[in-house]
Amino acid sequence: MCCSISPNPFYQVMRSGVPNFCAVALALNDLGYKAGGIRLDSGDLAYLSSEARKFFRAIEKEFGVPGFEKMSITASNDLNEETLDALNKQGHEVDAFGIGTYLVTCYAQAALGCVFKLVEINNQPRIKLSEDVSKVSIPCKKRSYRLYGREGYPLVDIMTGENEPPPKVFRPCDFYLCFLLVVGERILCRHPFSESKRAYVVPQQVEELMKCYWPGNSGKQREDLPPLKDIRERCIKQLELMRPDHMRRLNPTPYKVSVSAKLYDFIHFLWLNEAPVGELQ
Repeated sequence: MCCSISPNPFYQVMRSGVPNFCAVALALNDLGYKAGGIRLDSGDLAYLSSEARKFFRAIEKEFGVPGFEKMSITASNDLNEETLDALNKQGHEVDAFGIGTYLVTCYAQAALGCVFKLVEINNQPRIKLSEDVSKVSIPCKKRSYRLYGREGYPLVDIMTGENEPPPKVFRPCDFYLCFLLVVGERILCRHPFSESKRAYVVPQQVEELMKCYWPGNSGKQREDLPPLKDIRERCIKQLELMRPDHMRRLNPTPYKVSVSAKLYDFIHFLWLNEAPVGELQ
């Protein structure tokens, strides 16, 4: 048995992950089995590995299980040479390192890291919390849209709740046969986790991005997945639509991805309700 542990308030390494692993490992020991160890997937690897080793040492002493102190600790999370050098200088208790992305890709060509996160169970929105804000998930079923500006470039992508109305756009008006532009909906686009990062957008064009290709019980109409050649051509065309400063090699302007005001409020409501309150001693 090997347990993967992430510093999430539900499964926080030293308050939840390691104690739960030890409880299962002791139960397995009583049944004649031996647990293999743990994997630390993010956070301060040097500190967490050292604290985990202390915990294993205390378990061996308390319950008299030979070799528990030597339980294997594996570390991962986009490790590279600089990370390994820093860990060695700090001192750590890691027995093995899981190196994937930097081992199998040429990093001059960017690698896309994708992880599936559960966002809903039985129509109940769920959120994955972490000490690393970039790993906090965005709960509930969602829709996503690309908003275009006056010059035809994409301005920002926005995620909304599944039942929110889609963004409205400028459109020609036929009232009294005129061709005046009717002002579209002024949309507040928010960074999902940074309160001060926000902007209003009045889109000239809206493109819905999310489509359903895989079978399931969502009840949505499913489309046939296009051939790889068509997917490649679409990707190239989408890149050609981007503003030049987004595409430059040196110091490119980050492309903005946001959430609606309603989804932002819901994320932070759920975050505060699910995150445990710490206790200082």
